[in-house]
Amino acid sequence: MSQETIRFNAEGGIATLILNRPDVLNALNRTMRAEITAALTDLPEGTRCVVITGSGRGFCSGQDLADGAVSADLEAVLRDEYEPMLRAIVSCPVPVIAAVNGIAVGAGANLALVADVVIAAESAVFGQAFTRIGLIPDAGGTWAIPRAVGHARAMGMMLFADQIPARQAADWGLIWEALPDAEFAQGVAARARHIADGPTGAYVSIREALSASFDNDLEDQLKLEAKLQGKAGRSADFREGVTAFLEKRKPRFTGR
Repeated sequence: MSQETIRFNAEGGIATLILNRPDVLNALNRTMRAEITAALTDLPEGTRCVVITGSGRGFCSGQDLADGAVSADLEAVLRDEYEPMLRAIVSCPVPVIAAVNGIAVGAGANLALVADVVIAAESAVFGQAFTRIGLIPDAGGTWAIPRAVGHARAMGMMLFADQIPARQAADWGLIWEALPDAEFAQGVAARARHIADGPTGAYVSIREALSASFDNDLEDQLKLEAKLQGKAGRSADFREGVTAFLEKRKPRFTGR
């Protein structure tokens, strides 16, 4: 698929997906949703980390209200276009970092919040603006936000539609960290490099275990941990990690 609304490049095991409609703060339209889904479901060989970020001064301002989708059946749009995009993020075969460089509101915020890790510039803000046009939060927001910040803060964000500064979002636990704008690009690059050089299989299993933990009781979670740890223990990365520890050197993980 030719890319009209995103830019995509891969180098050194890191794939970078840039939302590229800066004139509308990277608002989501039908084409962008399809292109994001396609890019994340057909990653180049050797990819070990994905970074999603925005071009210009925003990350993503949510649904493009000028797009024809808003006059269509919203249930169908969510089912047929948003859900495949979100599933492509949460089931990506490698860890996904959302690098929020600016405003992230509505579905744009929720696109970021379903990533494995969210890193924001201090000037970025997060918001749930849906009630301003008579809608409820969607794109996974009602799932991701209460799990991150609890019921009270999730309700406040969604009822009042306030914008939450990145530093406050980090303090709440909504995101991993907020970096000074001048350090943002370098900080994201360092985090992505750490992930790309790490034990990919273990990272993905951590995602699986944490996701399941909200529904499992302790007994079920212990069984899942044992299963996933058994898988990790059979990996080449585990053997390399132990060897490197014994040889007192940095491990050279291959993601296998």
